[in-house]
Amino acid sequence: MTTVTLMWEARAAQGRGAELLEWARAQVLAREPLRRELFRAPGDRVLVLTWWEAAALDAELPELPEPDAELITRPVHRWRFESVE
Repeated sequence: MTTVTLMWEARAAQGRGAELLEWARAQVLAREPLRRELFRAPGDRVLVLTWWEAAALDAELPELPEPDAELITRPVHRWRFESVE
C-alpha cells in the first residue's frame, strides 16, 4: 500500500471565494480519506487535499466534483501525488 494525495484546485468567480470554500467544505465523499485539508489563496482560489491509502497511484478514489459553472472561472485542476517517504 501507498499513500496517495489528491489535489483539487479551483478559482472562484469574482467575489465568490468564500462561497466556493463553503461549497468545497460541504462536499461529502463516498468514503472518508485518511486526512482532508482545505486552503484558500489570493485570487479567490480554493485548494482541497485528501490523503488515501491505496494500492497504486491510479487507484479508483472518491474525488470532489466540479462546482456549478457560475461559481468558478475555469475548469477545476486535479493532480495526484504518491508519497515517497
